[in-house]
Amino acid sequence: MEIAVVTTLNNKLYKQYGYKFFETYNWPFYLAIYSENMNGIPNTNHIVRSIFDEVPNCEEFVNRNKKRPVNPNPDGFLQDAVRFCYKVYAYTDMILNNEDNDGLICIDADSVFYKPIDVDWIKKHIHRDDCMMTYLGRGKHYSECGFLYFNLKHPKVKKYAKDMQQMYDTDEVYNLIECHDSYVWDFVRKKYESPLIQVKNHNIGDGKPGHVQARSILGPVYDHIKGPKRKKLMRSPEARV
Repeated sequence: MEIAVVTTLNNKLYKQYGYKFFETYNWPFYLAIYSENMNGIPNTNHIVRSIFDEVPNCEEFVNRNKKRPVNPNPDGFLQDAVRFCYKVYAYTDMILNNEDNDGLICIDADSVFYKPIDVDWIKKHIHRDDCMMTYLGRGKHYSECGFLYFNLKHPKVKKYAKDMQQMYDTDEVYNLIECHDSYVWDFVRKKYESPLIQVKNHNIGDGKPGHVQARSILGPVYDHIKGPKRKKLMRSPEARV
């Protein structure tokens, strides 16, 4: 079983916190990196893919919508589709154009790695042959999509990726109540879980709000330092390490 990992960030975010991702990355899986303005990762051999070259529709979406007003309040990110579109386009591009791997881990760049994992760990805790994706569910709240896993051999996974892209290609994302990526991943996933399509997905969350990643099986493995306070500390107070 072959596993790949994908993340995305830009030069500004690399300087703020992304450098810790690459300083600590210790998983034995191929790492794909997408960026809109980075040519490489300092002091590494990692190749950075230009998101605009790889997925021109991403640049078109950004240019078409970058002047849309965004609420300056702390919850303004809920309507900021442009901010999070890079992740969607990068992850779906990997799903659609990856014939070498069986599974794909999609992970935010504001992550710090603790314990190495391997294919056997993925098979035990994350991958399910009969499931299209694995996610961190938080009940009625939108899922934590700093970590997503896709079974690349599932018969519906490429269609799911195309439908995700379509939400942005057509600007349909702006018709949703919220248009950040976590809400959109959930919105399309639930369509696939409906009685009409009946796709199974694997929920490794505990159904509770808050920092579900830290409470999950992933907690001892890596830390998602989400939000300004955690980034200032460069760790999560909830971390189980």
